[in-house]
Amino acid sequence: MAPKSETAPESIFAPGVEAAAQAALAKARVRLLPFLFALYIANYLDRINVSFAALQMNHELGLAPVAFGLGSGLFFVGYIACEVPSNLILERVGARRWIARIMISWGVISSATMYVQGARSFYVLRLLLGAAEAGFFPGIIFYLTYWFPRRERARASALFLTATALAGLVAGPLCGAILGMHGILGLSGWQWLFMLEGIPSVILGFVVLYYLPDGPAEATWLSERERESLMALLHREYKETAGAHRHSLSEGLASARVWTMGAIYFCIVVTIYGVAFWLPQIVKGLGTFTNLEIGFISALPYLCAAVAMVVVGISSDRSGERRWHLALSAFVGTAGLVLSARAKGPVAALLALSLAAAGLWATFGPFWSMPPEFLRGTAAAGGIALINSLGNAGGFFGPLLMGFLKELTHSFNGGLQILAVAVASAGVIVLLTYRGQVGLASDE
Repeated sequence: MAPKSETAPESIFAPGVEAAAQAALAKARVRLLPFLFALYIANYLDRINVSFAALQMNHELGLAPVAFGLGSGLFFVGYIACEVPSNLILERVGARRWIARIMISWGVISSATMYVQGARSFYVLRLLLGAAEAGFFPGIIFYLTYWFPRRERARASALFLTATALAGLVAGPLCGAILGMHGILGLSGWQWLFMLEGIPSVILGFVVLYYLPDGPAEATWLSERERESLMALLHREYKETAGAHRHSLSEGLASARVWTMGAIYFCIVVTIYGVAFWLPQIVKGLGTFTNLEIGFISALPYLCAAVAMVVVGISSDRSGERRWHLALSAFVGTAGLVLSARAKGPVAALLALSLAAAGLWATFGPFWSMPPEFLRGTAAAGGIALINSLGNAGGFFGPLLMGFLKELTHSFNGGLQILAVAVASAGVIVLLTYRGQVGLASDE
C-alpha cells in the first residue's frame, strides 16, 4: 500500500511543477515541523520528568536505585509491546485521530503518576504510560514520509528530533522550579511535577484533531497546484526507487535490514536513556546544588545536543551521506562518556557529558533517514515501528543497568563506561553493514 502522498497521477507533471512542489514543502516545514516539534517536547517531558521527580520521590517513597531504574525502564516494556500494532492502526485510521488518542491517554496517565504510593504502583503506571505512548514517535517518522522527499528527510527528522534535546534543555529549569512547589496544597514537589506536565499533552491532543492533516491531500493551507505538485514529486520518487524497497508488512518485519537497524538503534537508545534518566542524579553528585540549580546545570548537555542534531542533520542532507555521519556521531558520544567517567572535577565532568550528549543525539537525523530508503507503505509502518521497538528495549536496560551498577559500586563511572561500549558498537555496526543509499546489506 503506497503512502497517501504517493497516489498522485504522473500526468500532472508540467513546467513549474518543481517550483510548486518546493512552495508546498516550504509551507509544510512552517506548518508541520514546529507543531510536531511542540508535540514531541510534551512527549519527551512526560517521559523523562521521572528523572527529576526522583530527586524527591525516591526518598519519600523509599525507592532504591535498582527499584527506580526498573520502574523507569518498565515504561519501555509497555511501549515495545504496543508499538507495531499502534503504528499499523495509525496507517489505517490516519495520523490525526490516532496521534490525538495517543497524546490524550499518555497525558492522563502521566498526571496520574502523582498518586503512586510505592514501588509497585510506580511500576504499574510506568508500564501503562509506555503502552499509551506507543506509536507516537514511529508514527511521526512514518508521517514525515507523506510530506518530505528523501533529500529532505534527515533535516526534517533532525528538526523534529531536536525536540528531545530542547525538551531536556527546558526540563531542567522547569522541573527544578516545579519541585520548589513542595508543600503547596499538601502536595510534594514531585506530585506537582507529574500533574502539571501531563496536562499540556491532553490539551495538545485535542488541538491535533483540528490542526493536523492526514496528508497533503487534506492540507487546506496548500493550493490545489501545490498539493498536486507535492504528491506528484513524492509519487515520482516512489516509482523511481520501487525496486529497492520492501512494501508489504511481512517483508518489512522479516527484513534483515530492519533487524540490523534495530540492533544499531538499541545500542544508541540504551546509552541515551541510561544517561537521561540518571543525569539529574549524576549532576547532584558533582557538588552541593539545589534542585533548581541541578535543573539549570542539567540543561547544558541538552543545549549541546540540540545544536549538534541540527548541524549533523543539515550536513547529512546536503551531502546525501548517512553512514559516516551516524558512525562519527556515535564515536563522539563514546569519547564523551569515557571522558566523563574519568573526569577530575565537576567542570570537566560536565563538559564531557555535554560532548557525549552532542554525539548521542546527533545520531538521530542520519539514522532515521535510513529506514525510508528501503521501506515503503505498510512495510514502512511496520518496519519503522519494529526498529523503534527493538531500539527502545535499550530504554529498559539502560536505566536498570545504571541503577544496578550505582547500587553495587556507589558510583556512576562503571555504568558510563559500559554505555560508551554500547554506543561505540552502534558506530561499528553501521560501518560494517551499511551499503549506501538503498539501505543496509542485502536481505538475501
